[in-house]
Amino acid sequence: MSINTPGVPGAMCTLQSPGVGSRSVQTPSNIILPKSKHNVAVSCTAQCYAPGVATLASHTEVMAAGNVLFGGVIGLGVNAASGAMNTYDANVDVIMTPIPACGRTPGPKKGRGTPMASTPVPQRPPT
Repeated sequence: MSINTPGVPGAMCTLQSPGVGSRSVQTPSNIILPKSKHNVAVSCTAQCYAPGVATLASHTEVMAAGNVLFGGVIGLGVNAASGAMNTYDANVDVIMTPIPACGRTPGPKKGRGTPMASTPVPQRPPT
C-alpha cells in the first residue's frame, strides 16, 4: 500500500492497530501490511504543519465467498477470525495543513528601512 502526504514530502507517519502493531514510515512510502480485521490509524507529523490523521479501513475481500464454496463454514470462520479474508485500500492520502508564519523570520517593517547599528552623528561646531 502507498502512504502520501500531498504537498508535504518527508512527513513522518505512524501506523497503529492491534493487527499490525506500530510501524513508522517517511512519506511518500510503500509498505506491506499483514491482513487484519482491524482498521489502521495513520498519524503524520512534519515541521510547520499541523498533524494529519487518516484511517485505513479493513475490507472483506471478494474471494471470501469462495471460502464458503471450497472451505465450508469452518474455513470461512477461521479466515474471518484471523482477518485473512480482509484487505486495505491500495493507498491513503493524509492531508496536512501548514501552520501560518511558522519558520519565517520576521523581516524589517515596510517603509522604515533596514535597521542599522547606532553610530554617533558628528556635531558641527557652532559658527
